[in-house]
Amino acid sequence: MVHISPKAEEIFFLGNFPVTNTLLLIAIIFVALTVISLVFRRKFALIPGRFQNIVEFAIEGVLNMMEPVFGSQKKAEKYLPWVATFFILILFSNWLGLFPGVGSIVIKGEHSVVPLLRAPASDLNFTVALAVISVIVINYFGVKALGPKLHIKKFINFSSPINFFIGILEAVSEIAKIISFSFRLFGNVFAGEVLLTIIVFLVPYLIPLPFLLFEVFVGFMQAFVFSMLTMVFIAIHTSEEAH
Repeated sequence: MVHISPKAEEIFFLGNFPVTNTLLLIAIIFVALTVISLVFRRKFALIPGRFQNIVEFAIEGVLNMMEPVFGSQKKAEKYLPWVATFFILILFSNWLGLFPGVGSIVIKGEHSVVPLLRAPASDLNFTVALAVISVIVINYFGVKALGPKLHIKKFINFSSPINFFIGILEAVSEIAKIISFSFRLFGNVFAGEVLLTIIVFLVPYLIPLPFLLFEVFVGFMQAFVFSMLTMVFIAIHTSEEAH
């Protein structure tokens, strides 16, 4: 039986750099998404085909959802690429982590048998990296929209003891975002991985199917929650009234 590890397992080295099974799968996902985007870009036409119609309909739906949050269509279009990128990357990493062969194709490790590929979000390094990037992007857009002085004033404000204390709380909240983003995504995906591994080991036929479908839903919801929270925080940090 493949052992269940809370951290990614090393499968080979590039020089002195260890390549883990989660890193290998996210590299495959990155290449796949790049190829898909380049192919779609070449086939983009003024008269859309069926697939382009579906994509444009989805984008329009997302913009309609974002517009009330940002207050204008222009701002929604401006920040859509970042929100959509987080959603697509997390969604693909979660769903491809459920594909046949991921977790079941194993290699002989140093002390045990380890899976060749593993869901990226089951590695805390991946989720923390995403959370850090999200918080950096949120604050970058805040600085760009309001200016460095007004944005920093949110965290460092000596105008009154109350405002100074609120600034400290705001700074702590940025750290809390990283913890919340990363552990929510990691916890749900890792728990699903453990559940599926145990169910498949105990009852390998038919019974795991409902659990697999549930994990498909969970993978979608985690991508949706992460991207929507990023969207809301961008809207807050780029709104002058919030300061």
